[in-house]
Amino acid sequence: MRDIKNKLTSGKNTKNIQTRKGKSFGYQVLGFGAGGSASFVVATGGTITTSGDFKIHTFTGDATFTVSALASDPANDVVDYLVVAGGAGGGWANGGGGGGGAGGLRYSASTYSNPTPSGGNAGSALPVSVQGYPITVGAGGSYRSSSPEYERGHPGQNSVFSTITSAGGGGGGGGICGSNGPGGTGGSGGGGGKGPGSQTQTGGAGNTPPASPGPSQGFPGGIGASPTTPSNIGGGGGGHTGAGCNASPGSGGNAGNGSVVAINGSSTTYAGGGGGNNEGAGVPGQGSGGAGGGGRGGITGGDGENGTPNTGGGGGGADSVPVGGTQSGSGGSGIVIIRYKFQ
Repeated sequence: MRDIKNKLTSGKNTKNIQTRKGKSFGYQVLGFGAGGSASFVVATGGTITTSGDFKIHTFTGDATFTVSALASDPANDVVDYLVVAGGAGGGWANGGGGGGGAGGLRYSASTYSNPTPSGGNAGSALPVSVQGYPITVGAGGSYRSSSPEYERGHPGQNSVFSTITSAGGGGGGGGICGSNGPGGTGGSGGGGGKGPGSQTQTGGAGNTPPASPGPSQGFPGGIGASPTTPSNIGGGGGGHTGAGCNASPGSGGNAGNGSVVAINGSSTTYAGGGGGNNEGAGVPGQGSGGAGGGGRGGITGGDGENGTPNTGGGGGGADSVPVGGTQSGSGGSGIVIIRYKFQ
């Protein structure tokens, strides 16, 4: 009787099969070690999309960016970022509410990221390690709509990723009353409210506190004024690439514009300031919102426009007459985007 066991383990057919398995295994190992796909950073968190060889994580609220593996080449253990803080609310005054400042904007540019900003300078890509990185996305500053009649807009909140913190925008000035009159300081400064008598109110400083390391987060707000003719007028809020405009007869200050950034694979504009209020009823002279989500200023009896969510845009200033019948614009919330090579 034939030895079935020996036939199956040592026969000609079995030997051929074993030989083919050995060759297949050897080929796979050789392929990986001789220039096959190298490993890259592996991470989770946020809404994940791809653009070419890059993976993009977008955060529109607080979460965690978790790195679970590093690249085989340490040169690839870096990520690029866009961190935009919340824009500020516009000022609310009996004529002359200033526009809210845009949220601070900070970004990096490397071979991998290739953002295309319309102004400013980029920071360097950040090295990462295997760990979780808490993400904070700053809320926009809320509107003003109640007594007293001269209220500065609420500031925007900071956005944070790793060592990068972008400062919330400075509130639009509320005019006349003490410390509420000038625009608030922040990533970009708020526009000044109307001054007492024929005086002016200053716009708030941008890039406050100063970004370290790296370039400016944003620009200051414009001056608010109370000219004899035609009415009380607020200054425009600052944006990432320019200061808010000063109030001028017949027109609230236009806001500073934001920056165009292509880190997510398409060109998007972020961090425009809010426009200043023009008290003159029926006068089409309210300050325009800055490109990048900034809200337009209001006129008598009208609200300031809100900043666009997840752009860091500032809210428009508003006139407080009638009291309780109007409100300034709220600032837009911020955003955090992280990008790295994954293949």
